[in-house]
Amino acid sequence: MSENGSDLRPLSPFTTVWRWHVTMVTSILHRASGVALVGGVMVLVTWLYAAAQGPESYSILMALMASWPGRALLFGFTLALCFHLLNGVRYLMWDIGHGYEKQTADRTAWFAIVGAALLTLALWAFAYWRLDLLSGQFQGGG
Repeated sequence: MSENGSDLRPLSPFTTVWRWHVTMVTSILHRASGVALVGGVMVLVTWLYAAAQGPESYSILMALMASWPGRALLFGFTLALCFHLLNGVRYLMWDIGHGYEKQTADRTAWFAIVGAALLTLALWAFAYWRLDLLSGQFQGGG
């Protein structure tokens, strides 16, 4: 760095310097999904607290979770959970020394992203299918 401070180079690499690549995105998403999971655990604790408070509190929370914003929150939590799981397995493989090659790292990063989306959709489809089966049984249909 020059003595008069006229050197305008960045002190560290910023996002404008680096070209985005999939392994960089998965690293950022892994951290973001970890934060989202903390929020999801807070929702889980709220659910347990409402259940402990009694039927009135529980039904209010369940109505909130059944609304579109509540379902979107739960869908996001499921997506964060699936991504964090798959990418965590990827990081575990790195910890034992496998998957460092650029092509393998890129391939497993895409697998974590696409796999999380597909796993989330499959879980929600199964849940709605199961809920449909159960509602038919409770109504005397099956």
